[in-house]
Amino acid sequence: MISSPIWLPATLVAGAMQAWRTAVQRRVSDSLSLNGAGLVRYLYGIPFALVLIAAYRLLFPGPLPALHPAFLLFCAVGGLAQIVATNLLISAFRHRNFVVGTAYSKTEAVQGAVLSFFLLGENLSPLSWGGIGCGVAGVMLLSTGGRKMGPMDFLRALGQPAAVAGIASGFFFALTAIGIRRATQAVDTPDPVLAALIVLAVTVPMQTVLQGGWLLWREPGEMRQVFSSWRVSGQVGLLSALGSACWFAGFATAPVALVRIVGQVEVAFTMAFGHFYLREQMQRSEAAGLLLVVAGVVLALAGAL
Repeated sequence: MISSPIWLPATLVAGAMQAWRTAVQRRVSDSLSLNGAGLVRYLYGIPFALVLIAAYRLLFPGPLPALHPAFLLFCAVGGLAQIVATNLLISAFRHRNFVVGTAYSKTEAVQGAVLSFFLLGENLSPLSWGGIGCGVAGVMLLSTGGRKMGPMDFLRALGQPAAVAGIASGFFFALTAIGIRRATQAVDTPDPVLAALIVLAVTVPMQTVLQGGWLLWREPGEMRQVFSSWRVSGQVGLLSALGSACWFAGFATAPVALVRIVGQVEVAFTMAFGHFYLREQMQRSEAAGLLLVVAGVVLALAGAL
């Protein structure tokens, strides 16, 4: 059920912020370990998350709303799922290029639709389901990386490390969306933006403790590199906080599946960053895949109206 029109602009901005953040984070991952590159988005996102909620409270003053008992549990579930998803996505980047790694993870749209149907009881129109199918076809075409592949070649490619890591990343990103939506619902306020910012301000420190503790235990020497990369990592934290705030606002006001379908426009931003920022060549098949993704978003929006 859509409770506010804010979900659409929030989702579009979130897609742009996430693509930008992922592009910068990939450059950080060249000098940091898998867990170190994952930690920077949370560690450096804390001050920006706190600034966002403080600024919002200054603009719209009032007491903080009550939180239901399950609030922290949902934040923890969503936060842990996002850590796993991010690590898997970075792992996919190390097997294939930036655009292809992200394309595999975008199967989260269909995975999120199925999971939200069973776990949240959210239904979509047939037209929106058609948009999901079109979008998935587009990201699968993107995943070929410009190579001509028959059906059997494609099936074999799904077993490659980049595909496995990317698809698993999409699954955990879908779980993240469900956990965050339930967390925003556990905030006793009619203001979805405030609910989203509260969830963000609580979840990011949780994620920092979880992944930071793991890094200190398993790779204690890596923490020095995390702090020494503050110039670029600070950008990751800022973009991550802004993007997550928008994603969370979308999840608070619209069905998870619909937000994730429209969020596939991130692929367009991703291809732009991959081509202009990371200097990766765009193949003809990638352009065709992008058109399918955009068509899928249009169908999903038409089905939601």
